[in-house]
Amino acid sequence: QVQLVESGGGLVQAGGSLRLSCAASGSIFSINSMGWYRQAPGKQRELVASITRGGLANYASSVKGRFTISRDNDKNTVTLQMNSLRAEDTAVYYCSADIRAKIIPSSSRDYWGQGTQVTVSS
Repeated sequence: QVQLVESGGGLVQAGGSLRLSCAASGSIFSINSMGWYRQAPGKQRELVASITRGGLANYASSVKGRFTISRDNDKNTVTLQMNSLRAEDTAVYYCSADIRAKIIPSSSRDYWGQGTQVTVSS
């Protein structure tokens, strides 16, 4: 069984910062890309940032220059540092990872965390 557990959400004023963390655990063979998505009320889930195992990062244009994604391959963790937060960043943030489980190492699938609420007050 593979699990992703997020932490670090909360309430912050506009212009402030938050740091989200996600830890993958369980019967993991390897982890390919990891990323963060978000879903605001009434909107579709969207990609915020992703990072390959080698450290190549990709960002949504709306967060570029404000958010930084990083990962620790030894600890199976991914972190999203969010600075200069805006009211429009308010959403539930989900961690996702493309994982090869030990039970089926020949193929991978996406796993998701339970989500963490980020609320930015203006």
